[in-house]
Amino acid sequence: MVRTFQLTKSLSRLTVLDNMLLAAPGQTGERFLPALLQVWRGQEAVNRTKALALLERYNLAAKRDDLAGTLSGGQRKLLEMARALMVDPRLVMLDEPMAGVNPALVQSLLDHIRELRDEGRTVVFVEHDMDVVMNVSDWVVCLAEGRVIAEGPPASIVRDEAVIDAYLGARHGPRPGAREDD
Repeated sequence: MVRTFQLTKSLSRLTVLDNMLLAAPGQTGERFLPALLQVWRGQEAVNRTKALALLERYNLAAKRDDLAGTLSGGQRKLLEMARALMVDPRLVMLDEPMAGVNPALVQSLLDHIRELRDEGRTVVFVEHDMDVVMNVSDWVVCLAEGRVIAEGPPASIVRDEAVIDAYLGARHGPRPGAREDD
């Protein structure tokens, strides 16, 4: 299980590749004796190959030697998703994956989320952009004021009165300036 954050957590003064390598689990070189004897080199090569493949998949291979702090907001989201996959999770939790992302990159992120699902991984995400939620979700749990107000396939959620009321304000009186017959 792995999660990403709404505000990305890359180490801005390290390269994109180094950010990826830090995420690899069970690194032998983290223990004193193996580090001293340099028995970690084989594992480092495997981790590097995996990291480079993920950077290629997430269209960040050309940025591998750039400092992570120089990436755009959308590229940082991609880096965080790629870095999360270094641990081969079965469950990926994404917190607001589209927040602060240039609209041109939203489709790319959606495609990556679908790929995770198609690989057999479970993807759970918090997202306020209902178009994104409806476009990529198999099952939606809708919350309002800290409680579940609806749950089900996307098609049923968009028609749910509680969801419409909570998110569109259908029962909160007329719009300001609206006539009574509107």
